[in-house]
Amino acid sequence: MVLEVKRRQKESVQSLIRRFTQRVRRSGVLIQARKVRFKEESKSKQAKKKAALKKAELRKKYEKLKKTGEIYESKKRTPR
Repeated sequence: MVLEVKRRQKESVQSLIRRFTQRVRRSGVLIQARKVRFKEESKSKQAKKKAALKKAELRKKYEKLKKTGEIYESKKRTPR
């Protein structure tokens, strides 16, 4: 999609830029570009399963360390 804005007679550069930016916003070009730029790639089923298993394992390990007292969990932070 090509946006073209021509300068009108006796129009200042500032108003021309303002009209251009308004047209760009209304057209949705920036939104589309951001969607393409920041698109996250979807993981495969195998990768999702592997990540979930690793997360569950780490959670169990953390709970065990908490129960044995090797990790101290503070309930509330007090201001100094």
